Amino acid sequence: MRTLRGHHLLCVHGFQGMGYSESFVEKMSEIVAFMRDPDSDVPIRVIAALDEACYACPHHGIDRCEADENSNEHVLAMDRRVLNHLQLEERGVYMKSELIERTKRAVEPDDLDVLCAGCSWLSYGVCKEGIRKLKNFSDKNK
Repeated sequence: MRTLRGHHLLCVHGFQGMGYSESFVEKMSEIVAFMRDPDSDVPIRVIAALDEACYACPHHGIDRCEADENSNEHVLAMDRRVLNHLQLEERGVYMKSELIERTKRAVEPDDLDVLCAGCSWLSYGVCKEGIRKLKNFSDKNK
C-alpha cells in the first residue's frame, strides 16, 4: 500500500518535473505516473507526515522536514488543510480513484492560494493548471 501526505494529493496533478534534487524529481515522477495511471486503483493511506517523496528530498530529517526552522510546521499545515478540505481522515485508507474524484469535485484552482499558502511552487502556476486540467478532463468524460 502506498502512503501519501495530504498536500502531495494535490501536487501530483501539477507536477512538471521540477524539484529539490534529482532523486526527488525521480521519485515524484514515479508517484505522479502511478497516480495518473487510469488502469490501477489501489488503496492509499493519507498522512500528515513524511511520505516516500519526502524521503527522496534532501531536506528530510528522521521524521520531519528540515529545509528551515519553519518548514515542518508549514508542510504539516498544508497537509491538514488539504485533508480537511477533502474531508479525509489522517491515516485513513482510500482508493486512489476516490482521492482523485474528491480532488476533482472539491478543489478549484484558486483554492490552492489557501490550501498551499506559502508553497514555493505555487508561483509557477503549474499547480493551478494541473487542477484545471483534472477538472476539464473530468468534464469532457461525463
